This record gives sequence, structure tokens and C-alpha cells, in this order.
Amino acid sequence: MASWSPSSVPLVAVLLSLLLLQHCLCGCTVSAARIGRAVVLKPCPDDASVSIFHEAPVFNNGEGCGPSGGPGAIHVAMTLDGNYLRGTMAAVLSILQHSMCPENLEFHFLEARTEPKISSNIRSTFPYLNFTVYPFDSNRVQGKISRSIRQALDQPLNYARIYLVDLIPTKVKRVIYLDSDLIVVDDIAKLWEVELKGKVLAAPEYCHVNFTMYFTDLFWLDRSLTQTFEGRRPCYFNTGVMVVDVEKWRQGGYTQKVEEWMGVQKQKRIYHLGSLPPFLLVLAGNIKAVDHRWNQHGLGGDNIKGKCRRLHPGPISLLHWSGKGKPWLRLDSRRPCIVDHLWAPYDLYRSPKHFLEE
Repeated sequence: MASWSPSSVPLVAVLLSLLLLQHCLCGCTVSAARIGRAVVLKPCPDDASVSIFHEAPVFNNGEGCGPSGGPGAIHVAMTLDGNYLRGTMAAVLSILQHSMCPENLEFHFLEARTEPKISSNIRSTFPYLNFTVYPFDSNRVQGKISRSIRQALDQPLNYARIYLVDLIPTKVKRVIYLDSDLIVVDDIAKLWEVELKGKVLAAPEYCHVNFTMYFTDLFWLDRSLTQTFEGRRPCYFNTGVMVVDVEKWRQGGYTQKVEEWMGVQKQKRIYHLGSLPPFLLVLAGNIKAVDHRWNQHGLGGDNIKGKCRRLHPGPISLLHWSGKGKPWLRLDSRRPCIVDHLWAPYDLYRSPKHFLEE
């Protein structure tokens, strides 16, 4: 039998660290406080039995919901990105928890072809969830993406929402698209039931925001470009929360319209952000406005520093950490903003501490 001595303690610590590191290489978030930046890695393909997230509870329909999978289904689309997976899990949990008819929810996840194992986390965390995964080919946007003010905005999957209607089944007539850095604190059926009134898209609209800031001076000085807004009063809307009429989008060729503006951007540099401005160029001033309670956005601060922000006054149905600061990273670094504590109850991530305890 090997003898135990104080000198062996560092060796044991090293071995434990290596085991933890091996697990982290299989899919955990390494905090920015530990290594200076956040790294999110994929789950080990040969260790599907170990999940980096707690299994979520089962949510059942209330009275009067009707059968699941029927005409009363609510379709929700999101992306699956290794850097935002923890946020996606929290978002899904929040939607289920506050839904009167959670079994009637159908999720559509757009996943990068380079990250095919990420979706396994959805099944292990939400074993009863009704969902479909659609591989998104980054070649769809190859050569169309222009460099923006924040690297996260330049990732191909950030542009997947433009191609959403090309990927989901034709039987889906309407879909709610949601970003992964948000939580829903109301029944999403209320957003689903919004009357589009002939518009292709519904979203909270913000007409008090300085709309000119989303485009460069070059754009505003070019009459051939600015005339795109003739006949409409363009207002800012955030593409992280949208209700989309799938048939109208297809019939109107909106994917191609957005792509055309991306082509102009490659030539003339008419905006600084990622996939948002081409949406504004095509649809701003021509959407169905939804109550602001459905996108309390900007909680992640600005796109440069991500400073803390307070909640806007008024009722809230959805909290959105758009901007640079993400709640899971700020909580891990032990420097959270006040609003980050509203996100924490939906966090299903198993910390390294939890793994050692179990």
C-alpha cells in the first residue's frame, strides 16, 4: 500500500486539477476570472452520460391547452452556439416555467455544422422537450459578413436568423425568434398571439432612439441609399425578439433583400454592427409594433465596455442581456450587475464545485 505524506498533497491537487480540466475540455465554461477570458468548449462525444447542466424539471400543460403537436403549437426558434449555450439553457427553462401550455411548445434550434455535438446538451437537460435541430452551413454567409465593432457579432451563426425560414419546415406558418441571452418571465403565448395586421414581422419598436447612429455618414450622404426609407418612418427594433410570418417572409423574398444590403456594406461600409442594420434597412418603419415589455433589452451594456445598466420603468415580460456583458460571465467573475441576479435562478450550469460534490 502506498504511504500518505504531506508531500503527496500537491500531487493529489494536480491530479484533481487535471481531471477537472479534462471535464472542462468536454464542455464547461472556464471563467474569465480564472484565465483572463471566457472559453466555451464542446461536450466530449464519447461521454454523453455526463452533462454539464442539471436536468430541468418536467413541465406539464394546464387546463384547456389542447393536445401537444396540434394546431395550437407555438414555434420558438433559437441558435445553438458554444459561447452562448449556458444562456440558451436558461432561456428555454424560463420559457417552459412561465408557459401555461409548455407541452405545446416546439423549439427549432439552428446549429453550426462545426458544432454538431452541442444539441446533445438539449436532450440531456430537457429530455421531454419537443425540438428539432437544423444544421446551419456557414458557407451561406461566406464572403457576406463585414467586420463590426465586436467580434461576437461577426460569427456566421449570428446571421442564421436571416435564413431561418429557409431551414424550418413549410408547415410552420409563424415562428418566434429569440436570442440566447434572455429570459422570459411571462407566458410566451401572449407574444405568439400578437396580431401582425399584414406585416411580415412584429417586434418592440423604439422610435425615441437616434436612428441615424446605426449607419455611417457615408450612408446618410448618399441619396441613392437613403431613399430606401422613403414612405416609411424608420424606427429601431432589436432582432433578438421577433415574431415572423414565415409565408410572407418567403413570398416577399426578404432573405434576398437583407443579403443585398450586406453586399452594399461589403463595398461601401454603411454601418458598424453585424446582422441588425440590414434588417433595419429592409423593415424599419414597416413592422407591427409590440409592447416594450417583450424586450427589456440592453441589459448587457454597450457593445464596447458592457457596463451595468438598470431596468427601464414599466412592466416586464422578457429580459434581454444584449450588449457585451453576459450575466453568466459576470456572475462567474463575482462582479455581477444587479440585473444579473434576475437571470441566476434559471442557470442550469453545473459548476466545477458541483461536479466534485457529486
